[in-house]
Amino acid sequence: MMNVVNDFMQALLNVDRLLAKKIIDDHVSIMHPIQLIEDIVVVALERIGTGWQDGTYALSQVYMSGRICEEVVDTILPPSDPDRKDQPKMAICVLSDHHKLGKTIVYSLLRASGFELLDFDIVEVNDMVARVKEQKIKILLISVLMLPSALKIKKVKKIFKDEGLDTKIIVGGAPFRFDDQLWQEVGADAMCETASEAVSVVHNLMECVS
Repeated sequence: MMNVVNDFMQALLNVDRLLAKKIIDDHVSIMHPIQLIEDIVVVALERIGTGWQDGTYALSQVYMSGRICEEVVDTILPPSDPDRKDQPKMAICVLSDHHKLGKTIVYSLLRASGFELLDFDIVEVNDMVARVKEQKIKILLISVLMLPSALKIKKVKKIFKDEGLDTKIIVGGAPFRFDDQLWQEVGADAMCETASEAVSVVHNLMECVS
């Protein structure tokens, strides 16, 4: 299995969509799609994410790997497939800032790992709360680039509490990497230092969602 993961990972790093798809197609007949995603796709993406952290790979490689995996997973596990993860309703957004790369990478990695989630794109506080209520979102991932945007999450959390919403908040972005206590100060339920952590953080938080 490690050889398969290595081959798949190399195809991703080389942005070779055809080879990546062939590797998955060669195994989809002998492995359940969810097992295939978790044992090959997720492992490869996590390794690439770790490689970006230590400077081995470029952010562009992380981004393209996520997009290719998203395409591959959609061929073996379409959005309407009942084998998509049994999960609470989830959404992801950028709060106030106009820098979407981090959000886009996390969105792709989660979908490539078998999750379904809505993309709220760039929103302000009131619009975010309205859409969370309308869509009955239980887990909300918020990406920020600047500290003022990060501090707005405290207001989001207060509105959720005042209106009786039990939505869990996962945060990520530069301000939270600079201050590892900030996520708790703004009332978030969890924090991702890197995009590759999102899958495990979501898994853990799902256990706390009714």
